Amino acid sequence: MPDFEPHDEPVAAVFAQCAKVVDKDAWLHLLSENTTSPSLEAFPDCLDAHAASLNLPVWIADLARIEWARHQAMTTESPSPDRAGALGINPTLQLIPCSWSGLADLFSYKTEPDTAMVRRGQTTIGIWKVGAHLVTEALPDEDLLVLKLVLENIPREEVATLGQVPVGAIDHAVNRAVRRGLLVTPHHGIRRTDDFPRGRDVPEEFFHTTAFSLQWHLTQACDLHCRHCYDRTDRLAIPFAKACSVLGELRAFCTERYLDGHISFTGGNPLLYPEFNELYKKAADYGFSVGILGNPTSKSRVEELIAIARPRFYQVSLEGLREHNDHIRGAGHFDRVMEFLELLRELGISSMVMLTLTRANLEEVIPLAELLEARTDLFTFNRLSLVGEGANLALPETKDFERILRDYHPRAHPGSPVALKDNLFNVIRFEQGGPFFGGCAGHGCSAAFNFVSLLPDGEVHACRKFPSLIGNINEQTISEIYDCEEARRYRRGTLACDDCSIRPVCGGCLAVTSSLGLNIYKDRDPFCFINPDAV
Repeated sequence: MPDFEPHDEPVAAVFAQCAKVVDKDAWLHLLSENTTSPSLEAFPDCLDAHAASLNLPVWIADLARIEWARHQAMTTESPSPDRAGALGINPTLQLIPCSWSGLADLFSYKTEPDTAMVRRGQTTIGIWKVGAHLVTEALPDEDLLVLKLVLENIPREEVATLGQVPVGAIDHAVNRAVRRGLLVTPHHGIRRTDDFPRGRDVPEEFFHTTAFSLQWHLTQACDLHCRHCYDRTDRLAIPFAKACSVLGELRAFCTERYLDGHISFTGGNPLLYPEFNELYKKAADYGFSVGILGNPTSKSRVEELIAIARPRFYQVSLEGLREHNDHIRGAGHFDRVMEFLELLRELGISSMVMLTLTRANLEEVIPLAELLEARTDLFTFNRLSLVGEGANLALPETKDFERILRDYHPRAHPGSPVALKDNLFNVIRFEQGGPFFGGCAGHGCSAAFNFVSLLPDGEVHACRKFPSLIGNINEQTISEIYDCEEARRYRRGTLACDDCSIRPVCGGCLAVTSSLGLNIYKDRDPFCFINPDAV
């Protein structure tokens, strides 16, 4: 009696890709052949035994083994993060060693498979389930290393030492495996609390993140004296040894929550921190992506940084066109920035330009954006906070602010460096039917959610633009500060916006609200122009 009948539905269902690449007559012959074991599991061996005589593709048996593994993974219960203990390997994972590359790609197409992509080459195919979705991928060496690390409980630092790579590279590999579901863990990233307002039709992506940013004001030292500076107080910078321990604490915070860490070094002028290069290298070795919020500098100074690790971006500031900008930031500053932007482009570093919006430069925003369109990779602005020396300036009238937002918004289109930052741009998106953008820092008002600010003396604030103390790195760890009650209050934001449809991608600006003497936990951003009848 034949093990596989000519019309055996289970075989055709499990080995569907094989059926697509095998001639119909050969396929029927295979199904009618006697084999030693009447099971689906034996079908790959059946293909292997008859490949030559039936002139089948030489890689057909490997393809069948992959399909059988896919069937096993699909019929295994998906892991539940709620029931997971520590970090572990996805229990649905199947590993198939193959002598051919390109076989995993045959499962990426809904049409006829392109067998021309199959080439001889040793590879390991991973098959696992994420929810109801089945993943089939050729696993790179870093994935196989991560699986070994987790299976044998090998410390990441030991793996980094043996592989002669920065430990940050191992952290990234683990995080990538977690995000793809190759590894499972009871917690992954950081998420808004259940009592956070859900808004209306706001995608889930705005409630969860796998990235965390530390805006680190290394020093108060600065080669400029801007008229809107938020803080000119004499804060002594923490010593280099303590700064290094802060990097270790940030890594611990990110690894325990499976976050990709980013550091924006700023000041003052961060390059004036005495041991900046050493700290920058240590941050890069830990695997943090690093950006610089600073002032124009020399080509040789930038090349020093590139030799250590290429910055993710370098941000400078302009406060309008030449005359107004130089009134705020000092004579000659505008031209130095323009020359520096050319230098960054020459050196292949992404450039960003930020403007602080005031009543005096309101009408210069769009002309400046037009001037910078061919000179920078990103231009954006946020509103002045009336703190520090900024208290001597003035915010725009609310009606003028709304007008500028409406005029500016159409210019922020794909392919343009003109970008959106102020949360209230989402009011316009809401009126137009979306889609929403991430707001100030990716999740509406993200104060103490996916970023915090560390000041030179160790104070940690929810947002640098206004006094929002949540802890001190000299007395607490980053994890302790992040989880404290004050940080939760800033993350929660104002109750006044709870019933608003776009609350998760907006929340106004706490810094502006606070600087106008209002209660950030009870009052709405006074610049909000959403139609109350529409929310």
